[in-house]
Amino acid sequence: MQNEDLQESMRKSYDRLFINNEKWIEARTKEDPEYFHKLAKGQTPQYLFIGCSDSRVPANEITGTDAGEMFVHRNIANLVVNTDVNMLSVVQYSVEVLNVKHIIVCGHYGCGGIREAMQNRSNGLIDKWLRNIKDVIRLHKDELDHIHDDDLRYRRLVELNVKEQVMNLMKTSFIQKNISEYEFPQIHGWVYDISNGKIVDLEVNIEDEFPGYGDVYKIDID
Repeated sequence: MQNEDLQESMRKSYDRLFINNEKWIEARTKEDPEYFHKLAKGQTPQYLFIGCSDSRVPANEITGTDAGEMFVHRNIANLVVNTDVNMLSVVQYSVEVLNVKHIIVCGHYGCGGIREAMQNRSNGLIDKWLRNIKDVIRLHKDELDHIHDDDLRYRRLVELNVKEQVMNLMKTSFIQKNISEYEFPQIHGWVYDISNGKIVDLEVNIEDEFPGYGDVYKIDID
């Protein structure tokens, strides 16, 4: 009986998605009868949003943007890993084909991936991904060790992780090339506060916050 109740609950939760889809279509076409016809013509987003997979951080909703305005890539803890072909393909396509003007790395307070990376325990396969966050901890260990409040240290790591991912974006040759030739995209680091819905711009300045960036990572563009 318990299994039957579970199956029924699962069926209803799945069917709800299609019911909501019909309601959404009705609402959109009521506002604008040509809405889907316009979307089908193509997309010209101004933004690439690299965010966390956390279901509480919906890119379009928190920025008030509509479909077609924001290209989105999400993964656990909003990482920019320079060996991640999936992420790099999204970034290159957004820069070289879609011509986005802004790339936003958006972390969030309360991130489970960040919290887990702060622990010294085994989680299986995901440990390989979380190791990228542990590298951020290693790079900023002195600062983090001087924060004695656990919650404040956790929040600070969220911010530092975003800044490091912005730095990782700036290491890529096609972003450097595009900025050199066209002066875009601009790269931004944000943190979203789930507790109040606000977005915080960390105003990351690569040259100031990462001394030596130009000497080590800057590529000569012909």
